[in-house]
Amino acid sequence: MKKKLIQHTTEHFEKIFQKTPETIFLSPGRINIIGEHVDYNDGFVMPAAINKYICFAISKNNNSECTLVAKDLNEAYQFDLNDLLKPIDKMWVNYILGVLHQLKGKGLTKGFNIVFSSTIPMGAGLSSSAALECGIGYAMNKLFNLGLTKEEIALIGQKSEHTFVGVNCGIMDQFASVFGKKNSVIKLDCNTLEYQYYKADFKKYSLLLLDSNVKHTHLTSGYNVRRQEVEQGLAIIKQHFPQVNTFRDCTEDMVLRLKATLGEVIFRRCHFVVKEIQRVLDAADSLANSDFKKLGQLMSETHEGLSKDYEVSCDEIDFLVDAVQHKKSVLGSRMMGGGFGGCSINLIEKGSEKELIEKISAEYRNAFGIELKAYKVKISKGTSLYKTENDTIQP
Repeated sequence: MKKKLIQHTTEHFEKIFQKTPETIFLSPGRINIIGEHVDYNDGFVMPAAINKYICFAISKNNNSECTLVAKDLNEAYQFDLNDLLKPIDKMWVNYILGVLHQLKGKGLTKGFNIVFSSTIPMGAGLSSSAALECGIGYAMNKLFNLGLTKEEIALIGQKSEHTFVGVNCGIMDQFASVFGKKNSVIKLDCNTLEYQYYKADFKKYSLLLLDSNVKHTHLTSGYNVRRQEVEQGLAIIKQHFPQVNTFRDCTEDMVLRLKATLGEVIFRRCHFVVKEIQRVLDAADSLANSDFKKLGQLMSETHEGLSKDYEVSCDEIDFLVDAVQHKKSVLGSRMMGGGFGGCSINLIEKGSEKELIEKISAEYRNAFGIELKAYKVKISKGTSLYKTENDTIQP
């Protein structure tokens, strides 16, 4: 699939610009194994890049003119790099302009032609936007020798989304896209950006994403309310336990002792956060010991917490998780992402995918009248230069 994506993107570039692109870059989407809704609660996340990519075919220009071609959308946008870059009414363009706006301040002066195409499903919570931002940032850095670090590229991608797109996202998606490593997940501290790789060669198991094909509108409002609730909860916990600065300092026992004081709803929110932070640490140990059954159990516990305590799931996702939980071939299943729709991530026995997809698809169609989408994914390396004009494959 990767080779086909590269071939189609390259051919489209040749058709439009009447020459072969100088370079090919690949920028991956991402999954999060565990650590949901704790990035803003001083916890850890455990993302990984996956083998779904945006492919960029690029050539430099001798002037400041730029042409962007989104092959999948059949749209293009032209501009002069010397002009003031500001958001326009095409959202896909804004992800790119937001990156270029920052790179102009770091020495980018020459124009270029780009064609890009993707195998990352849109709207499935696999961070196609971060792949686009980081792919552009990485490519410009390589092509024009801007001297940026990987961390700087990730932060530029995040800032582009904040300023040109208007989404106040965390750093996880961009970090995973740039720092991804084959067969490894990243335990990332979203506060300090300290990170550690854990080997994730799942051997006889594989990762399967089941896309509910729904996204409920209360994601943003629900997200904001949850943030307010846990902030209230943390303030109360600090009053009773002055040694606590963040949820990372808080124990489950502390939360349980304050159940009546916190009130039912805020207690459940805080209880989930404290347990999820610990689950990420336990998941890191499970990976270090290749204990995939334990990892699957932790994933399922996370979903229970997201659904019942944090209340960010929905009927469709709960159905997909419940439908596989007790199958022998499934080690664990949970909602992935912000919630109220999107995908479930499932750790299952290799070879059982086809039968599982067929059975769950039929059950899901009968229950909701929605066609399920399924994606088998492997953990891949991060954004990279694939090849140059002379076909030298780069590491």
